[in-house]
Amino acid sequence: MENTIQPTMQPMKENTVFVGNKPVMNYVLAVVTQFNNGASEVAIKARGKAISRAVDTAEISLNRFLEGVTKKDIVISTEVIDTDSGKTNVSSIEIVLASNK
Repeated sequence: MENTIQPTMQPMKENTVFVGNKPVMNYVLAVVTQFNNGASEVAIKARGKAISRAVDTAEISLNRFLEGVTKKDIVISTEVIDTDSGKTNVSSIEIVLASNK
């Protein structure tokens, strides 16, 4: 009996920032821009080594640039990814920021 964790397929939120290898301030700018354009919620998503960059993005956005915005939800999970050498597990995170207005 194989024990693998499959991610649940959720509909993608409209205001989502996918964090990768760019500098953190690029993602902070994307989050702040979403809220300035009227979004009530913004999801920050990352996998693997980019998770720490996603956490930095959320914290910098909240502590330096956004007033009236809080962390609404944090979801962590494991995704099974097909690679050249077979399947591997990759951790992922989704941080949802919401406006209090």
